[in-house]
Amino acid sequence: MSEQKIEFYKGPAGGWGALRSVTATLLKQDIPVKGAKTLLSANQPDGFDCPGCAWPDRNHASTFEFCENGVKAVAAEATARRAGPELFAAHTVAQLAQQSDFWLEDQGRLTHPMVYDAASDKYLPIAWDDAFALVARHLNALPDPNQAIFYTSGRASNEAAFLYQLFVREYGTNNFPDCSNMCHEPSGSGMRPQIGVGKGTVTLEDFEKTDAIFIFGQNPGTNHPRMLGELRAAHKRGAKIVSFNPLRERGLERFADPQDKFEMATLTSTAISTHYFQLRVGGDMAVVAGMMKHLIDRQDAGESVLDLDFISTHTSGFSDVAEGLRGETWAVLEEESGLSEAQIRAAADIYAEAKSAIFCWGMGITQHQNSVGTIQMLVNLLMMRGNIGRPGAGPCPVRGHSNVQGDRTMGIWEKPPAALLDRLGEVFGFEPPRAHGWDTVESIAAMRDGKGKVFFALGGNFAAATPDTYETWKALRRCDLTVHVTTKLNRSHVVHGREALILPCLGRTEIDIQAGGPQGVTVEDSMSMVHISTGINPPASEHLLSEPAIVARLAAATIGHSSNTPWLWLVEDYARIRDKIEAVFADFKDFNERVAVPGGFRLRNTASERVWTTPTKKANFVAHAVPRDTPSHRARARFAAKGDTVVFTLLTTRSHDQYNTTIYGHDDRYRGVFGQRRVVFIHEADIRALGLKDGDWVDIQTVWDDAGDGAQVRRADRFKLVAYDIPRGNLAAYYPETNPLVPLDSVALNAGTPASKSIPVILTPHTAPVAAKADHDASAYAIG
Repeated sequence: MSEQKIEFYKGPAGGWGALRSVTATLLKQDIPVKGAKTLLSANQPDGFDCPGCAWPDRNHASTFEFCENGVKAVAAEATARRAGPELFAAHTVAQLAQQSDFWLEDQGRLTHPMVYDAASDKYLPIAWDDAFALVARHLNALPDPNQAIFYTSGRASNEAAFLYQLFVREYGTNNFPDCSNMCHEPSGSGMRPQIGVGKGTVTLEDFEKTDAIFIFGQNPGTNHPRMLGELRAAHKRGAKIVSFNPLRERGLERFADPQDKFEMATLTSTAISTHYFQLRVGGDMAVVAGMMKHLIDRQDAGESVLDLDFISTHTSGFSDVAEGLRGETWAVLEEESGLSEAQIRAAADIYAEAKSAIFCWGMGITQHQNSVGTIQMLVNLLMMRGNIGRPGAGPCPVRGHSNVQGDRTMGIWEKPPAALLDRLGEVFGFEPPRAHGWDTVESIAAMRDGKGKVFFALGGNFAAATPDTYETWKALRRCDLTVHVTTKLNRSHVVHGREALILPCLGRTEIDIQAGGPQGVTVEDSMSMVHISTGINPPASEHLLSEPAIVARLAAATIGHSSNTPWLWLVEDYARIRDKIEAVFADFKDFNERVAVPGGFRLRNTASERVWTTPTKKANFVAHAVPRDTPSHRARARFAAKGDTVVFTLLTTRSHDQYNTTIYGHDDRYRGVFGQRRVVFIHEADIRALGLKDGDWVDIQTVWDDAGDGAQVRRADRFKLVAYDIPRGNLAAYYPETNPLVPLDSVALNAGTPASKSIPVILTPHTAPVAAKADHDASAYAIG
């Protein structure tokens, strides 16, 4: 681990810093030669899809498109390190639980299926057939299939996800918590009632044609680095790029393209944002409402700024929305947004002057209590000027994991539409369960309350990704059986049920050979492009199975005697699985033929055609008042009488050395944090107001509605104050270290996503000796 220091970064995103980081990553994973060859095969016609983010590729037949965090993801999977039976023989689970998340994953690729042995408190090797028999025995012993919970990570391929949802529904439940429940669920929940689809409508070609790009609650420099190339090109041709973010993020300010020889040789860079507005945490809806109000004011004054033809022809509900906005006061909009009336009007004028505009957003929008309302207001604003269904315009929710969107397309959804269930029943000859299942937060509550008995995870790191760590870990430990399909060791494997299995699988980079020969799998990116991915590296172990094979063999062991589905035959050749996908989903007609074309194909998006598959057969404006009764509002009201207690709003975020819960290292280069993670970003004036100084240590405690005698205390101790450019009253800190602060019932209305970006907290000086815990010690946040 590097030296602990705070040293603010003055350079651009990308550039030589990114190249140095990539070099260090490849050397650290002991793959300097193989790693380079592997990287050059990413996103190529005969190569594999990057297992990182879901940002689309400009051209799958092009040369490698540089992405620092994509390199880290590929290198972590292609590492020469191995976590075999020897590792588990040398450590009890209790000992492993004391290690950091970074240490656990840094042990390398898992090589054998392992079963937990309570007597020795160790994981022991187990044969695959015995592992499947153990899961089948537990599942078949449940009196109700709804006592089983089946989680899915966004890294699962379309083929694996399709088989998985088919098996689980033939088994008898719709309990499908997945990573969408924790990230972009509000995007779908908000857009489907408005425009008939829960996905973005734009393509990369739209970024070439747009006049303005508005970015809300997103940090592409860390979370979707390849997006910076599109933003850079847009800026260079004169498009306006308007960013709304509480933090000053380097990737939204300047970018040096590591593939641009001139910029690299001259140490120059390209500006990204033409305008940058630092709003308060959670202030996005107030900003959007203010922009809409300004456009209505201009229209009422006789200017022609609204697309009245689009509104009258394609939409319903505009008059109610307009009337509500006329009643909003600028005092409220300023207070709730943290921006001035002049700033909001200026942003609206940029939008009004653009002939076309794209709105992008990330989890800085979706992980709030009022995220669905905010997204619907964003779509309202787009519709006011007809910016859906024409070139260079539209909504663009930027998703995280490489196939999180594809998994939902394949039917990984706890609230499946009746049409999907009808078609599954017709094609496979069974009656699918109709009752809605549990989402992620509901699943945690069910396990905690003894209603969920078996937890099966197809990828991911559930224990580290989820909110309210104490409740989540207690829930997992109450299960009779927990099972994790995974490539590497992680926190979820040491927070286990009474019985537990670790089932190691192939990674995206590895050759997948079945009876029909080498196989490829498909994924769907954030812009509905479906393409194939074929590994090039030998498997990390001869004992690994592919995710489709694991699902098929589990299904055969569990329900094979009563199922009409030829599970094992299907995984002999994944083209057979794609044929079945085509039989269920009309948009996948000629699936195998179309995906064989380099770059794949785009799924139909009716909203981009201005075909509105809503009950009204139109796009619908939805009215929302700016919220004045959020958890932070209520917490501040309760503490108003205590003049010496300041309630802050905390947002959780990832570092630049991190992807979701995977921590590659302890540096956050762009924010100037090195060798440590337990830091909290805070305005320097707030530090002084607390009577503290930059670098002091504090404890963070959630102030929640359940406060009182006997209430759960949610704390995260020993965080270093770091003075940062962030609005007063707001804080930012890394997850998973801050997940214990997120109450289980702090969720997005009408979506259920944990509201991890808006937690009311107080800070108190940390009194324990600073040296009491290493900064990376898992026990600093591990509970129980």
